[in-house]
Amino acid sequence: MKPNQPPGPPTTLRKEILEPAFHKCVDPFRIVKGKGFRLKNFDPGDTCGLTLDKGDAAELLERTTTWLSEMQDMLYAQDRCSLLLVFQAMDAAGKDSTIKHVMSGVNPQGCQVFSFKLPSAEDLSHDFLWRYIKCLPERGRIGIFNRSHYEEVLVVRVHEELLKRQKLPSISKHIWDERLADIAYFEDYLTRQGTIILKFFLHVSREEQKKRFIERLDEPDKRWKFSAADIREREFWDDYMQAFEEAVQATASKHAPWYVVPADNKWFTRLVVMGATVKALDGLDLAYPQIDPQKEKELAAARAALAKQK
Repeated sequence: MKPNQPPGPPTTLRKEILEPAFHKCVDPFRIVKGKGFRLKNFDPGDTCGLTLDKGDAAELLERTTTWLSEMQDMLYAQDRCSLLLVFQAMDAAGKDSTIKHVMSGVNPQGCQVFSFKLPSAEDLSHDFLWRYIKCLPERGRIGIFNRSHYEEVLVVRVHEELLKRQKLPSISKHIWDERLADIAYFEDYLTRQGTIILKFFLHVSREEQKKRFIERLDEPDKRWKFSAADIREREFWDDYMQAFEEAVQATASKHAPWYVVPADNKWFTRLVVMGATVKALDGLDLAYPQIDPQKEKELAAARAALAKQK
């Protein structure tokens, strides 16, 4: 270890987090090549054979959060790269709760969360990526998009009346292929500027979604989450699945991978997202900035001045 460099994550914790069983929960769902991708090949109820109960899963998540917090602190101190986590899903797939649990130990000073709803009049007066570009994370920070620029090739594609509101001078018959190409180039550009991109599709089954909707109706503290629009959107389920499949096929890459995360079991969803996140940060070889000789002299002088004060 170099002088003046605080230690990184404890070795024992690192081994626990990166043990083969943990890798097993992440790698099968990572998509880096879109060609041949089929959503039907991914089971929303998959847990990779793990049978953790809720308590064990929460304990593992909590211990992993400690490591994530340490790496986020070093990411912030280095001020060189940023991390962008993109979440897409059908309603009730668990985006909000996953973000809440995975990021629970992260310093809010180094993390930004943006939820993209319907575009404003100002948004509609700009290009389709404008409102997302404004919210990209600064160097040293973790940015979270709760829904994202992929809305422009998902919900806007399924409901083409939304496209007509975007004031485009003309609409090409190839517009969806063009937008997907724009997104792929955009993400390539961000990567070259130092932004690490991880994209998560929380893959919930239609049956599990229905179950969660009923729970929202039955439980008073969850009723506020329910919207009649959620039921209407279920009618377009197949359209959304097709649009998402084509989005992955066009935009999955090594520098901006997709993770098709089984979402019927929330504890497993959180473990996969946490595992992918810490794995990406660990690959950056993070460390605290070194102090040069001049800075050492300044610190020594400050220490001496403080010693003389009463």
